[in-house]
Amino acid sequence: MNPFRKTTMKTNRLPALAALFAAALLPGAHAADRVNDFPTVDRVLYVQECMRAHPGPHYEMVNKCSCALDALAREVSFDDYVTMSTATNANSIGGERGNTIRDTEQLQAQIKRYRELQVRAKGGCFISTPSPR
Repeated sequence: MNPFRKTTMKTNRLPALAALFAAALLPGAHAADRVNDFPTVDRVLYVQECMRAHPGPHYEMVNKCSCALDALAREVSFDDYVTMSTATNANSIGGERGNTIRDTEQLQAQIKRYRELQVRAKGGCFISTPSPR
């Protein structure tokens, strides 16, 4: 067999492979996978907070907390996540400023939904809830 022919056959495959990889990298290639993709910094902050709230072996908890955020991301858009998590955190503000959150039925409904999503996501990812003291 001619050694030049092998090279020619391999180089003929390169454009096809390059086209395949380029198609995989196009913005719409995996649009369904990225519908509710959260920014990296927000993913990191969520996982860190989850790990603080649920101590355990580092590698195990990184995976479990990442799993929980992935489950949340499948259920809600990033904008809805920001609204729900912010309202949930602000719900504990005391005084008149906190009353604005507590007295708004729409925000209370979002807080309730967020807490339910959290419980389901953590349960599905085997994150045990800390027992009340």
